[in-house]
Amino acid sequence: MDTVIKVNHLSHSYGRKLALDNVTFDVKKGRVFGLVGENGAGKTTLIKHLLGSLCPDEGKVTLFGAEPSRDPASVLSRIGYLSEDRDLPLWMRVKELMRYTRAFYADWDEDYAQQLLKQFRLDPDAKIRNLSRGEKARAGLLCALAHRPELLLLDEPSSGLDAVSRSDILGVVVRSVAEEGRTVVFSSHLLDEVERVVDDVAMFHNGRLELLMSMEDLRATHQRRVVQLPEGVSHFPALGCVLHVEGEGREWSLVSHGDSTVTRQQLESLGARILEETIPSLNTVFVARVHANQKLDLPEPVIEASIQA
Repeated sequence: MDTVIKVNHLSHSYGRKLALDNVTFDVKKGRVFGLVGENGAGKTTLIKHLLGSLCPDEGKVTLFGAEPSRDPASVLSRIGYLSEDRDLPLWMRVKELMRYTRAFYADWDEDYAQQLLKQFRLDPDAKIRNLSRGEKARAGLLCALAHRPELLLLDEPSSGLDAVSRSDILGVVVRSVAEEGRTVVFSSHLLDEVERVVDDVAMFHNGRLELLMSMEDLRATHQRRVVQLPEGVSHFPALGCVLHVEGEGREWSLVSHGDSTVTRQQLESLGARILEETIPSLNTVFVARVHANQKLDLPEPVIEASIQA
């Protein structure tokens, strides 16, 4: 099956708060799929639907062709999951946690589990309650990976961790996909980390899917430029390709989207002189997109492109 996850017109509310608003996307097999957005954007609510712990108010979610909320047995055994809260039994020792988790998975790979134990520098006799935040994250990731799941769900896995722990987690994600071809959904508000590892990215803001693209397409269709306007122009002219602009006087910094040659020609037609041109970071694109939608007050999100297999 080429498509591991299908989310169709998913909406969910907590009382009057709309947490997810008509969200639709697919995740292809063997891809690292990033869910990005600020805290409260709807990422964790979406992960809960993928796990089947929430039922859609509207729309449908399927994993491996089955609905996790209706058929959890056929779905959850094929998933590895690590949450931001870690949510591990604090009274257990690391080796007891491994033994406990192993009982739920017929395909648990003990050799791989022992390999991860050494790689993560975990003491099997240490109690979970005495582990550092980073060690708890690595213990949780070990249990999520040791049965070699087809789909790995990571919900803010590196939140609050030091640089070494974050590097450990991201390194395992990259190697896991490269070596075994499993699918990963990686939710984070740390966009610089996401940019390092994901193939595809879905940007969320206030529960809406604001952009869905491969990282390759995102880099190809967004530009950051510093431009100088002609003398006597006090405000930056309205231009459809410009998502966000900052500056004053004659010099302005802007983020644009579209074909690079076309957007450059549009700027030059205004008499703008391009002083600098670079590929913007994922964080820069996200901030520009949020500013653009706040300014325009769009009633519906704009999907730039569908993900190709």
